[in-house]
Amino acid sequence: MTTVVEDKDLERQLRRHRKRTGADRYDEVWDGVYVMAAMPNNDHQRLVNKLAFALETVVGQSDRGVVFPGVNISDQPTRWKRNYRCPDIVVFLDGNPAEDRGTHWFGGPDLAIEIESPGDRSLAKLPFYAKVGTRDVLLVRRDPWQLELFRLSGNSLTSVGVSAAESQQQLHTESVPFTWRIVADMNRPRIEMACTEDERRWVV
Repeated sequence: MTTVVEDKDLERQLRRHRKRTGADRYDEVWDGVYVMAAMPNNDHQRLVNKLAFALETVVGQSDRGVVFPGVNISDQPTRWKRNYRCPDIVVFLDGNPAEDRGTHWFGGPDLAIEIESPGDRSLAKLPFYAKVGTRDVLLVRRDPWQLELFRLSGNSLTSVGVSAAESQQQLHTESVPFTWRIVADMNRPRIEMACTEDERRWVV
């Protein structure tokens, strides 16, 4: 359910309260519209930590780039808080033209990962990610479990494949040397990440 707050005083109170309590960590601004995001559940945060660890092992520790478990991405050269998104995980490779402004990045990452939560609008972020030049976007769905990979083609991000437990199709990111797929497991499907440069593999 979407709630629209027209009362400016109440809006300021809500935003101050969220900032004071740290609840605004995952909030975003979409073209001037303040979007209050729910705190990710425990499984969501475990996925972020484990996926980011594998990426850091391959990319960060070899000094090819930087990996962040959540960061502000804006398309605004000034007053960045007018329009920004917060992917769950991002990778900026060396040579990426995006600028690290300290509080945010001006420009898109090489890879963004979005883990869907109930009621979020991850798919609706794709035009923004395309606009800032994000090369790959991996969308993690958890009900049912699926991976969908989107790749930048011209000015838009296009789906290049879906992996599910039934198919276990491998998806290959061009930005980072990984294949990704959903594999069946006893309790729930898992995400398998495999480095294409060697035999390292992670199942999360």
